Amino acid sequence: MSDEQQKQQSDPEAPGGLDFSTVIASTVHDMKNSLGLLMQAYERWSSALPPELSETAERGMIEYESMRLNGMLVQMLGLYKLGVNQLPMRPNWLEVEDFLQEQLARHDEILRSRHIEGSYEVEEDGLMAFLDTELVGSVVGNVINNSIRYARSAIQLKAWVADSQLVIAISDDGQGYPPSMIENQSEYVLGINMSTGSTGLGLYFGQRIAELHHRDEVKGHIELRNDGPLGGGEFRIYLP
Repeated sequence: MSDEQQKQQSDPEAPGGLDFSTVIASTVHDMKNSLGLLMQAYERWSSALPPELSETAERGMIEYESMRLNGMLVQMLGLYKLGVNQLPMRPNWLEVEDFLQEQLARHDEILRSRHIEGSYEVEEDGLMAFLDTELVGSVVGNVINNSIRYARSAIQLKAWVADSQLVIAISDDGQGYPPSMIENQSEYVLGINMSTGSTGLGLYFGQRIAELHHRDEVKGHIELRNDGPLGGGEFRIYLP
């Protein structure tokens, strides 16, 4: 093999080389579309079943894991687009109460199947915010999905304004985040943590989406806490 051929195989940018990040992104996109079609077919099939067959723990598990998988695929695509500066920001004004209600409604069947009560609270009536609904919705939706896994019986969404920033918090009544994760959360936000086996993908994605929202020199950020109103863990995203 010539030196030029070896260079082309090792360098994805070389003529005739293969850009594996683009291949992976394309594959993830196809997987996301296939999962969407599969879930549409599943919903049509399950809606035709009698209640005693459709309202089962297995159905809740399928819907939960499918939503979780879809969330991971969305994160991977989003991070790829961020890396190549192709993730568009489309902020718009919205009523925060409607936004929180919509996020909970997407998880309604899963919450009911697991006997978890979902609630929301907005401290200020008619609170409006200027943000990218799809991107922030992806972050909030993934956190809700994660909270469902650890909650005993309840999760809560809450929004308020602090220091001219919108704060959206997702709390549960589980055991909370491990102390080491709270103390070293900046390391988790950086990505893969080999000592814990955590990919940190969700936190890294949430931080990057928060940072896209900025005003003047203030950028958004995320925070993990264990003093939530339900006694468990609490995830916060701050949006200027």
